[in-house]
Amino acid sequence: TSSHSQCVNSSTLRHLDLSFNRNLVINNLKWLPYISTLEYLNLCSVDLSEETNWLQLVTKLSSLSVLNMCDCKLKDLSLSLQYANFTALQVLDLSLNKFKSELPKWLFNLSSTIYSLDLSSCSLIGHLPKDFLNLRELEDLDITDNNFDGPIPDWLGHFKHLKALILGANMFSGSFPTNLGNLSTLITLDVSSNTLTGVVSERNLAKLSKLKSLDIYSYSTLIFDFDSDWNPPFQLEELMLGFSNPNLPAWLYTQRSLERLTIWDSSFEASDKFWKLVSSVIELELQDNMIDANMSNVLLNSTVILLLSNRLKGCLPQLSQQVTIVSLSNNSLSGELSPLLCGHNVSYRKNKLLYLDISLNNISGGLTNCWKNWKSLVAIHLGSNNLSGKIPPSLSFLSNLTSIHLHENNLHGEIPLSLQNCRSLLIFNVRNNQLSGNIPHWISHDVMALQLRSNYFSGKISPQICEMSSLIVLDIAQNTISGHIPSCL
Repeated sequence: TSSHSQCVNSSTLRHLDLSFNRNLVINNLKWLPYISTLEYLNLCSVDLSEETNWLQLVTKLSSLSVLNMCDCKLKDLSLSLQYANFTALQVLDLSLNKFKSELPKWLFNLSSTIYSLDLSSCSLIGHLPKDFLNLRELEDLDITDNNFDGPIPDWLGHFKHLKALILGANMFSGSFPTNLGNLSTLITLDVSSNTLTGVVSERNLAKLSKLKSLDIYSYSTLIFDFDSDWNPPFQLEELMLGFSNPNLPAWLYTQRSLERLTIWDSSFEASDKFWKLVSSVIELELQDNMIDANMSNVLLNSTVILLLSNRLKGCLPQLSQQVTIVSLSNNSLSGELSPLLCGHNVSYRKNKLLYLDISLNNISGGLTNCWKNWKSLVAIHLGSNNLSGKIPPSLSFLSNLTSIHLHENNLHGEIPLSLQNCRSLLIFNVRNNQLSGNIPHWISHDVMALQLRSNYFSGKISPQICEMSSLIVLDIAQNTISGHIPSCL
């Protein structure tokens, strides 16, 4: 004990942060109480798996106001302990540990000054006890990604200062509590990824004038029943919805500050009014729905656009220059690539597109020769379409390209030698086409996957292919290759 006190005894140290030293292992914390003046302690991502008495030792720090022990590999919540002597504690973060237990009684006897509690991703179980109301000054409560069950309790609506209530990814069931609508100070509300049922209406949200982020998504049937003329008191910045109604709630069109919009498991017709609404949204995530829309005259303006696996039809939409990620995969889009890649003003602006995925559609025509307008591209996915013609040499302008997927089309001719300029290429997939010529041995030495199956490649496999030291997948089946296999393979 004396050695511990001699090493760490300090009358001045108030702030100690050892966080995110992921290789740091602390077998015991017996030295900790000797830093009696400590007010801030952050051990996040430090390995404390061997320390079973962490709570008893930390509670001896009577001046502690902030305690962060997230992702410390803790397992024991000391369920038998009635009280923890945290008289000054304001912030407690125990997230990302694997307690696999119910909530301990000491948690609800904490200092009345605690305003932030994060217990997310802790494998916690059971119902939410009403003792939570003892923490009457609570502003932020995050218990997402646990195994809490039963109904979301009505008494949560009794908190006077709550700003963030995050209950997502649990096993809560029953209806959406009406009393949550009384939380007039609430800024963030997340009840997503539970098994809630019943009806959500304006009664549930009418008093939430400060709300900025709303996530409502249920694995069961959750019905939205809002009056068509209801005008919410809030302006959201983030909205995630999952619902079974055939129409979007009309109040969505009153939201002028949306930065992120996510809609899951829904079916609705996206009109011109909808695309106008989302034109100012920064992140648009509408994948895996049954959205019916003709995209021929639509301009997509968001930075991130995920519209994969819907019922989109018509020609490809236009992209504004700020788009960085777009996925239109697995729809029924038709027409050619040219209007998208070679359209009006495309060559006169600085495009920021990094990721383009139009795979699994009905796109026809050639690959166009306008790729020099899209020099920032890192990944291209055009597989499983009806593309024809040759691979254009302008692809060589894409010096940052790491993956190109042109499989399952009707491309013919040889792979252009100019593609050797794509020195960052890791994945080259042209299987199931009508390409011919020799196996390209000049492709980037860093290539990891070379997929040439089911084409008309001929000739011998060059020994230079052995210089591809990172190669993991080489698929040249169903061609007309002859000669000997290089000894390195």
